Amino acid sequence: MTSTPAGQPATDQPAPDPHRWRALGVCLAIGFITMLDVSIVNVALPSIERSLDAGASQLQLIVAGYTLAFGLVLVPAGRLGDARGRRGIFLVGLSGFALTSLGAGLAQTDEVLAVMRLLQGVSAGLLNPQVVGTIQQLFSGYERGKAFGYFGATIGVSTAIGPALGGLIIQVAGAEHGWRWVFFVNVPVIAVVLPLAVKFLPRRAAGAMSGIVGPSGRPRLDVPGLVLVALTTAAVMVPFVTTTGAGGDDPTRWWWLAVAAVLAVATVLWERAYQRRTGAAVLDPRVLREPAFRNGALLGMAYFAGFTAVFLVVTLYLQQIAGYTPLQAGLVGMPFAIASAVAAQQSGRLVAERGRGVVVVGLVLVLLGLIGSDLVIRLVDPPAVAFALAATQMVAGAGSGLVIAPNQTLTLARVPVDRAGVAGSMLQVGQRVGSALGVAVALSTYYAALAAGVEGGVAAGRALLLTVALVAVALVVGVVDLRARHRDVTHDAVPAAGQG
Repeated sequence: MTSTPAGQPATDQPAPDPHRWRALGVCLAIGFITMLDVSIVNVALPSIERSLDAGASQLQLIVAGYTLAFGLVLVPAGRLGDARGRRGIFLVGLSGFALTSLGAGLAQTDEVLAVMRLLQGVSAGLLNPQVVGTIQQLFSGYERGKAFGYFGATIGVSTAIGPALGGLIIQVAGAEHGWRWVFFVNVPVIAVVLPLAVKFLPRRAAGAMSGIVGPSGRPRLDVPGLVLVALTTAAVMVPFVTTTGAGGDDPTRWWWLAVAAVLAVATVLWERAYQRRTGAAVLDPRVLREPAFRNGALLGMAYFAGFTAVFLVVTLYLQQIAGYTPLQAGLVGMPFAIASAVAAQQSGRLVAERGRGVVVVGLVLVLLGLIGSDLVIRLVDPPAVAFALAATQMVAGAGSGLVIAPNQTLTLARVPVDRAGVAGSMLQVGQRVGSALGVAVALSTYYAALAAGVEGGVAAGRALLLTVALVAVALVVGVVDLRARHRDVTHDAVPAAGQG
């Protein structure tokens, strides 16, 4: 029997799942491969273009289709996992990801490859909300911060290592068909992970804990709300993921934002009405009213807008201007990945002690690293530029490890477990939209400067300045949230001191 502090009633809490750390390992492997496929394909595009005679629009769909489908499915998949159980969706998503990866590698035309990438994105969107929801379900307190620390390290490493791994695969397998192995590499990984998922993932359905059930006793699903949220997400993302940045983009794509605004209004009206009738709306007021969630989601969106674009700008500069191979350009990001992983592993303990202050310190380090990268690109010539960039990226990586996981922990700290999947997916939708926005703006700035005759280093520096501005927005949000938390602590401490 466990003892409780004096003066507090004993609570019947379920015993910790003995397989929770093994289940976390499965979740991290899933998070790694799904996030890796966001960036690993970028270095394979020239090989795909030559092998399949793909045009610019097809190449853009191959890259952007994955991100778009990923973001589109997140919220519906999160709510479905909360209501009906996460394990089954895990297994469906894993199987789908393996099959679509195999199909992408075997594709004989650019159209087939684009379709496979869309379906691969759907599978990734099914998986990621279950990862966050499972961590929220299996862990609490310090252990939850530690688990999210590992998850943050996984995101940082997979995003940074993608270009290097893609370049290595193409160099080993050959320029003609090396791109196929960029997709094939997922299949043996999933062949190992799938039986482990069957064995270790918890069987308990989250919906059984929610109490949000219909007349039949089954958990309610707000299907119209899910559809409206998905359509709104897609309308927001379309103009950004279809931006090539090289000029010639269809200007009418920005009308999608007007469509998104109309859909957003319709979503809010429907969700309010559905919540009044059933108390089971997808966009749960308990989550949206929580300042910690709102601030954390906004911070994550701004940070990912800057964080994701950095790797693309640096990789483009190193290959197009400095003359590095894809593998060499990808290796420059390795110090970022290593520093991010080390910092993220320590972030669970730090966030338990220091809270939002850890995120603020991390954002300051990221800003210093990005400003340093901007100066290096403008002032240092090849070949020394690669070594100098590796150093500045290491500083940014150390900061990033203190941002992603702690922000995830703090943002979801007060979210009920039965809403963990949909809350985590809402957080990730903001991150995906932020990533698409940041990449679109950075690419447009970079190519517009080159078209105007600006020297390559200066053009890349201008694009990096935009990433600095976006991370600075995240820092402002972090400081505002930190001050709000301090006020709350002070407000709560005054009555307690008076009672004492």
